[in-house]
Amino acid sequence: MYSISFALIMPNGKPILSPSLQSKILGVTITDKLSMSEHVRDVVLKCAQSLHVINVLRCHSMNSQVLQAVYTSVIHTKLLYASSASWGFTTTDDQHRIEAVIRRGVWACLYPADRPTAAQLVEDYDNTWFSHLVNCEQHMLHQILPAQSDHHYNLWPRAHNLSLSYAMDHHNFIPRLAFKDIY
Repeated sequence: MYSISFALIMPNGKPILSPSLQSKILGVTITDKLSMSEHVRDVVLKCAQSLHVINVLRCHSMNSQVLQAVYTSVIHTKLLYASSASWGFTTTDDQHRIEAVIRRGVWACLYPADRPTAAQLVEDYDNTWFSHLVNCEQHMLHQILPAQSDHHYNLWPRAHNLSLSYAMDHHNFIPRLAFKDIY
């Protein structure tokens, strides 16, 4: 749910607070245009600060395997937090900024170059989460999935048997994954 907070008006008629065109919900900054650019900017800044801390630890002779584990656990967690909900709303520039953080980790020998990119990590995470959502009837979001479809076509198998009766949507998580790889 998104809301715009309005100004608190003083008796003299002047506002104390101006209208807010963005909200931070569970750590994710959402603007009035559903843009994730502000959120990505914040995440990239926090990752840069964490990379600086990791480099300070490296200067104090910390083991490189430990530094790689810290990089993966801290940086990737920050980059992938709420990615299922926000990735569809990111622009290409936002995605390049996120990929740049991964490249800095590769350049600093904290992340192997042959490991998945940010886009691949998001895709793997989304696939795992969607599969769990479809297969676990106790999942709280299972009830908002489309109805099951009984099709008896002799086509290649789909990842799910959900009805695709609504419009394709590349922004929202469930439609994005429901329509993935159907062509």
